[in-house]
Amino acid sequence: MNQPAESVTAAILVIGDEILTGRTKDKNIGTIADFLTAAGIDLREVRIVPDEAAMIVEAVNALRARYTYLFTTGGIGPTHDDITADCVAEAFGVGIDVDERARAMLLERHKPEDLNEARLRMARIPFGADLIANPVSKAPGFRIGNVHVMAGVPSIMQAMLDSIAPTLKGGAAMLSETIEAAGLPEGTYAGGLGEIAKARPFVSIGSYPAITPEGFRNRIVVRSRDPGALAEARNAVEALLARLSA
Repeated sequence: MNQPAESVTAAILVIGDEILTGRTKDKNIGTIADFLTAAGIDLREVRIVPDEAAMIVEAVNALRARYTYLFTTGGIGPTHDDITADCVAEAFGVGIDVDERARAMLLERHKPEDLNEARLRMARIPFGADLIANPVSKAPGFRIGNVHVMAGVPSIMQAMLDSIAPTLKGGAAMLSETIEAAGLPEGTYAGGLGEIAKARPFVSIGSYPAITPEGFRNRIVVRSRDPGALAEARNAVEALLARLSA
């Protein structure tokens, strides 16, 4: 089998003390993961870091170097602990100041006299960045290099994600098939499943126990971008299960 073309990859960096303490339950990871999967982009890593500058800068630099795209959420609001924009500027080694394009966006929602120092923090953009439109509350996100900086509020993040979708380079869609394990426990088929997976490096095979209304069930999920490889692997898994059930 020929090796497939290099995949388009991504990471998510979630920023905020409130996520780590459990005060806020993250809803953005799943939304972004669904979006990336549909676009043929492989989500390879997710990190959550506190509102600490050194940790944010380190994570931004590590993840942007490792993957095609990095998406960040959180830390671009008006309060003192919203430091994401400053940290991204530091990671890229560029300056940051109030961006007149961003100020104009804020003026679509606020009167000039209401653009106080706190609100203007949301218009501070690293030099050289492009803005990401925010039709919900107008305060923009931004894109610099391969890093997309978005809000943490789920409805605003979703609007920003929709805005940047046309700018992203996708890959071939990941195809998947789900196979019921016919009541067999994982320990029964684990060895054979491992052999099937080892022989097919361009196919991903996973086993996922679940409790359903019908009771405890095991499902095997086969994934590949190659329809032929997917079908062949599915046939091998089904043959394995048939032998073990006989």
